[in-house]
Amino acid sequence: MKNIIQLSFIILALLPVACKKSYLEKTDPTLINTDLFYKDQKQVERAVNGAYGTLQGIANSQWLFNELPSDNTTIDFNPGDRGQAPRLESFEYFSWNSGTPNINDMYVAHYNAIYNVNNALLRMGKADLTDSARGQFQGELKFMRAYLYFELVQYFGDVILITKPLDQPADAWTYLRESQDKVYAQIISDLNDAAAGLPAQYAAAAKGRATKGAALSLLGKVYLTRKQYPECVAVLQQVLTLGYQLVPEYADVFDPQKKNGPESVFEIQYKGEDETGEWSSFIYTFAPRLSKGAVTGWPQSNPGGWNIPTKDLIAAYEAGDKRKAASVGLDFNSPITGDMVPYIKKYAHTHATYGRTDDNWPVLRYADVLLMLAEAINEQGAPTADAYTYLNSVRSRAGLGDVSGLTQQSFRDTIAHERRVELAFENWRWLDLKRTMTPAQLTTFLNTYAAKEKASPTVSRQGVPYSSTDYIFQEFKYVYPLPSPEILLNSKLTQNKDY
Repeated sequence: MKNIIQLSFIILALLPVACKKSYLEKTDPTLINTDLFYKDQKQVERAVNGAYGTLQGIANSQWLFNELPSDNTTIDFNPGDRGQAPRLESFEYFSWNSGTPNINDMYVAHYNAIYNVNNALLRMGKADLTDSARGQFQGELKFMRAYLYFELVQYFGDVILITKPLDQPADAWTYLRESQDKVYAQIISDLNDAAAGLPAQYAAAAKGRATKGAALSLLGKVYLTRKQYPECVAVLQQVLTLGYQLVPEYADVFDPQKKNGPESVFEIQYKGEDETGEWSSFIYTFAPRLSKGAVTGWPQSNPGGWNIPTKDLIAAYEAGDKRKAASVGLDFNSPITGDMVPYIKKYAHTHATYGRTDDNWPVLRYADVLLMLAEAINEQGAPTADAYTYLNSVRSRAGLGDVSGLTQQSFRDTIAHERRVELAFENWRWLDLKRTMTPAQLTTFLNTYAAKEKASPTVSRQGVPYSSTDYIFQEFKYVYPLPSPEILLNSKLTQNKDY
């Protein structure tokens, strides 16, 4: 799609001045005033592109909240540097709290993005646009707002719901948390509007923008999360008619040379050689910390060693599953211990410039749609022939045989397994676990996993013992805490229970 540019002026322009302008005050010609912007299609498109740009920053750290607390990934432990213990490591060890800085950063990033969307939706109302362009831009913005709120409500439960720009900065501190039901109602409304206004596909130059299929697929996931299974099936069956298909080779889904292919429903766009900062760098975060250029291809690199695939996940792949080799790297040994340190391979591709990869981030794929459909059908009583078809098409692409003759519970377990290995490291595992388990069940599940990881760590701790507070999951951690700075700023906000 066209270059997505992070337009910082949009955020700045949202904040109104605190006092009346005097005749001595001049307009800074280097800044774009919202009264002068949003006049025509080109300007509105730039604003929409800026909203897309905010999704990049969110995707860059999403693994921290959606993969690391789960049984999918762990850390490449660094005994010589404990600086990240209260920040990144806290998500691996379930020791986050309301003061954890990364939670505050994530919370603020989501609301900044929502602020941009709300502003663009309002300001474009007076723009000179064709009906089709207006419907498309509104659809794209409402899709993004729904996606952002869908994340927030799953992370925090009840959240502040804002659907228009604020008249005064101080107004931000008057909002209270709204019920999950009300937030979901807004999400569903936005996605229905988006599906109605968005095209099924774009010309090649605009590929990557949100489509009707993206809106319907996300709506299906919302209904699945809400356990509204008939609605989920009805919506996702519409996606089947839009021309998506599984690509023959699983690894091709993630190949930067084949991005936005026929299986892609929505992915966050990056450009490796773009000079405005649009590149990605996931593999520099995920590669083993002592691997230097062995994984990134650049010997001067100093990888983070975060989001390392666990032994538990690696063992979950069936014999002959092609997805394992495409997803997990097993070819690096630590120069200190000699032990193999696994890494995420999905985002490990050659790139021309140090630190600048061209990998997009997958958000919604057709394989996900098929698995959601199979699950929603099964949850209404038992697996049907269609449910088996959807499930087995995903397994067949992975080189695995068909399953048949399963009970409802066995089919449910099989779907959970397939979702784990098919969508590994795509930031759905934590949300899938929460969606399919009660807080009590999730507590038992994660503490069982944690006991195995402590007994046999994926990556050597080089003799450093665990803390007594490591790997203790409690029911209240089913949701993240509201960041303490937000509660200090708005004393009317209530904190999640037990934080």
